[in-house]
Amino acid sequence: MAKQSEPVEPEITGWQAQKSAATRTLIIEATIKCFVDLGYSQTTTTVIAVRAGLSRGAMLHHFPSKVDIVRAAVEHLHARRLKAFRRAAQRGPSDGGGDRLRANLEAYWQHVRHPMFVAFFELVVAARTDPELAQILRPAQEAFENEWHRTAREVFTEWHTDDETFDVALDLTRYVLEGMAISFLVHKETERDRRVVDYLERKLRELRDGRQFG
Repeated sequence: MAKQSEPVEPEITGWQAQKSAATRTLIIEATIKCFVDLGYSQTTTTVIAVRAGLSRGAMLHHFPSKVDIVRAAVEHLHARRLKAFRRAAQRGPSDGGGDRLRANLEAYWQHVRHPMFVAFFELVVAARTDPELAQILRPAQEAFENEWHRTAREVFTEWHTDDETFDVALDLTRYVLEGMAISFLVHKETERDRRVVDYLERKLRELRDGRQFG
């Protein structure tokens, strides 16, 4: 007797594919918002479903487990952060000319104060004691770091990007501004914080112009 072939599920095309993609995006964005509003530990599949306006069963049809949702959310979050960084870095001075350094510094400062960064920081802290999350976050973060540096070299053409000082400038900007943004999770911006940004600008100019950093 001939063996019956396994049934083949029909390929999802057209409006069904668009609807499925839209639903997945809705779930992912609801997940990221939960990270910001509730924290990683309080973000459950039930809570995500409620935030997305879906039944838990409908959500699990797209993402069978919380791990699957988190993995997709991490990829989405890093893609958005990279896109936002590129957009911020390409933004010129408000007067249409002159030095872009201050404009780019302010743009990145606004970027790290966006809810996207809060969600990322929440995941980083949670991954410290959650090996499963760390396994998801680590490769995504490494890929983001590589693309972040590559994008910066493409965008900041006024710098000597083959010079070690360029990497120092990138890391200095990132560590200072991201550290300040994290501190703003518990306190408001003050004049003292503004002075730090101004001082950072002066040091970046010294690095760019080849003067001693001191």
